[in-house]
Amino acid sequence: MQAVPGKPWHHLTADEVAEVFETDFTSGLRMFEVRARQERFGPNAITETRGPGPLARLFSQLRQPLIYILLVAGCVTAALGEWADSSVIFGVVVVNAAIGFLQEAKALKAIALLARSMTSEATVVRDGERHRVASASLVPGDVVCLGPGDKVAADLRLVEERGLCIDAAMLTGESVPVAMSTAELPQDTPVVERCNIACSGTLVTGGNGKGVVVATGDDTELGRISQLTAGAEVPATPLTRKITRFSNALLYIILVMSALTFLVGIVRGESWVDMFMAAVALAVGAIPEGLPAAVTITLAIGVNRMARRHAIIRKLPAVETLGSTTVICSDKTGTLTQNRMTVREIVAGDQRVEVADGGYVPSETGSGAVMENEALLEVLRAGLLCSDARHLTGEDGAELPGDPTEEALLVAASHSGLTHAGLRGEMPRLDALPFESHTQYMATLHDPGPGRARPIYVKGSVEQVVDRCATAMGADGEVGSLDPARVHGEAEAMGARGLRVLAFARSELPEDAASMGHDQVASGLSFLGLQGMIDAPRPEAAQAVAACREAGIQVKMVTGDHGHTATAIAHQVGLEVKGDTVLTGRELGALSDRELIDVAEATTVFARVAPDQKLRLVQALQARGHVVAMTGDGVNDAPALRRADIGVAMGRSGTEVSRETADMVLTDDNFSSIQAAVEEGRGVFDNLIKFITWTLPTNIGEGLVIMAAVLWGATLPILPVQILWINMTTAVLLGLMLAFEPKEPGIMRRPPRDPVLPILSRHLVFRIGLVGVLLLAGSFGLFQWALHQGASVEVARTTAVNVFVMGELFYLFNCRSLTRSALAMGLFSNRWLLGGVSLMVVLQLLFTYAPGMNRVFHSAPLPASSWLPIFAVGVVIYAVVGLEKWVVGRS
Repeated sequence: MQAVPGKPWHHLTADEVAEVFETDFTSGLRMFEVRARQERFGPNAITETRGPGPLARLFSQLRQPLIYILLVAGCVTAALGEWADSSVIFGVVVVNAAIGFLQEAKALKAIALLARSMTSEATVVRDGERHRVASASLVPGDVVCLGPGDKVAADLRLVEERGLCIDAAMLTGESVPVAMSTAELPQDTPVVERCNIACSGTLVTGGNGKGVVVATGDDTELGRISQLTAGAEVPATPLTRKITRFSNALLYIILVMSALTFLVGIVRGESWVDMFMAAVALAVGAIPEGLPAAVTITLAIGVNRMARRHAIIRKLPAVETLGSTTVICSDKTGTLTQNRMTVREIVAGDQRVEVADGGYVPSETGSGAVMENEALLEVLRAGLLCSDARHLTGEDGAELPGDPTEEALLVAASHSGLTHAGLRGEMPRLDALPFESHTQYMATLHDPGPGRARPIYVKGSVEQVVDRCATAMGADGEVGSLDPARVHGEAEAMGARGLRVLAFARSELPEDAASMGHDQVASGLSFLGLQGMIDAPRPEAAQAVAACREAGIQVKMVTGDHGHTATAIAHQVGLEVKGDTVLTGRELGALSDRELIDVAEATTVFARVAPDQKLRLVQALQARGHVVAMTGDGVNDAPALRRADIGVAMGRSGTEVSRETADMVLTDDNFSSIQAAVEEGRGVFDNLIKFITWTLPTNIGEGLVIMAAVLWGATLPILPVQILWINMTTAVLLGLMLAFEPKEPGIMRRPPRDPVLPILSRHLVFRIGLVGVLLLAGSFGLFQWALHQGASVEVARTTAVNVFVMGELFYLFNCRSLTRSALAMGLFSNRWLLGGVSLMVVLQLLFTYAPGMNRVFHSAPLPASSWLPIFAVGVVIYAVVGLEKWVVGRS
């Protein structure tokens, strides 16, 4: 036998598959042949992709401009003998590198989890006997037997089946198990519709079957998804890109300013040693040492806030990425819907009834008292008895086991007081014909008690059941004529509303009948009615979708389910679907990459989508400049989750693979939690911008003070160790308090931020420069004023340091909002800020008056008269920034 990867097995007949693999459905492969194929094809396991080693990944965390700046700052402070400050800076570098390293290590677990998901056992026929073997030992051509509860261990072309149903949600996203078939399919049948192929990793929920292994290991659909996941490029987050650009610009500015200061001093005839120290002081002043820590802590606070709103962040930058999101590609099942099939409509006795809030309501076309409809009650009995489901949801909220369709029928019957235990006790089952793909119906025979005919209840597809009916039961319980055209019309109307429709009928056998066959249900049945069910939308989904649209975020549905179901749910949750236009996986696969970029932008609902198509869809949207959030819960979603700017996995229904691949996990599987997380993400980004806008004027002012002193030929107003004191203490006690600022009103009414725009807008750059110049004027001016008053250099420098601290303190209140007045924010809305200000004042008094601090930082006590001009500089900065906000707001 030769390897034939990629052959369209679904398009071949069972005999053709047997011929290709030289196998026999009854006796299977011979053991000698199995060993030969194991040597040829290797184990049935997914190959784990080897990436960079741990050491390489650790050092990759240091290849960032901002880290370079910090390393330079650490080396400079160490050279100055300031070991404590140097340790703090290096500590920040180590912490940031460790966080990035650990997060990347977690993400790489996804590939290993894919491999583990194939580890199981299988029942295989070899040498005419059944054996239970490890799944890794399977080879192409093996004949595998399937039964309820089995995990499919390799890709199988089915050759026998009896009522075989497989839950393929992890690969296809379908909300209900798929009825399998052995018939050959057209060659262009999409992967999600190949019902004669049982894919590795899926679960058998009912029935039995037998299949030939057509693919193992990396050649399986699961293996292909693994390769897609490993090859999916992980994009840099908007925050990472912006911080990188910002840090690059800052690095060049610092180097140019330091070099210019050194050269000007040398030209002026100053000592090169003094000028080198001045350049070092300028570099230390211009480096925002607290920025990496502020970014990390602000994101961490956002993580805690999101956790309270059911969103667990696995990668810190994802917090801000959510705030930049322009498109959310959401799965349907369990995210926009409740992940629970629910009967919504029943047609019985010429009456259409809507099921809502645990009861029955006549529809607009219905008439009469609902519970007086005998046909309705009989339809409910049929749904309960002709079912293999066992019990209802318990009081603790536990999920119903078994087929979700049958569970929905049990719940619908319970609204009328019918219970599984009670009705089964009254009418125990005697025999059953299980649902099979070629018959499309299930039938059960029951014993109602002595002296009574034994009823047969039948449920199945509308076509199969109605064709077997000769009469129909009316609302009064009497049997009358059947109008097949009307029944089919009702079923089509329900299907157009996205409902999955089942038909119900009954017949009777003599009271001594103990069994039945297909002949007893081939004709002469009495039609009872229809039940239409759907995985209903979550009540809060429509509101969340509306909030996203108001925020300028596009919401698209990407599902493996059928198009008409997806369209119905889309309309119910408020998605804008132009007409009934839905792009299916088959249509998507026919588009070129260029065509898909335009179509993806214009389409809202994508149905029957395969894993590689989800990945292409994400890439197409990103090619249009979108920041894409993709939700998913199955193994099939892993490549798209990894490639998206923000991958969102389901915490309850999601597979471990999807959770490990994603950036964020929803603990309640609810779309509204995504909307809440986006809101929190916008608040986090706002607070980061506030911190940067607050901290940069100090760095600019410190650098300008050093340059001014060199150009003036004057004594340095502040020393490097004093600059470090200012930067580190104020960043921790003042700047970081902005991370606790509450979200501003109207944050979800803004359009998403353009990912191309720089991290700071033009008017913020102007404000930063303005405050930096004010700090330069205040500190340099009061330094010179103190010297002219006869104060020592230490006192003058202490005055200059306090000008910077008080200027930052007053400016801090204006940074609580970048557009609104400081007074409009409310004094007590951020108690952390008040605490930080109080502590900063205490520390600054110690810096000024404590003898130990004077020795370490070369400071000196100030006379009381010096504090008035220092406070005056702070008040001026506060007033000027307030005026600038007012002017910009009016323009």
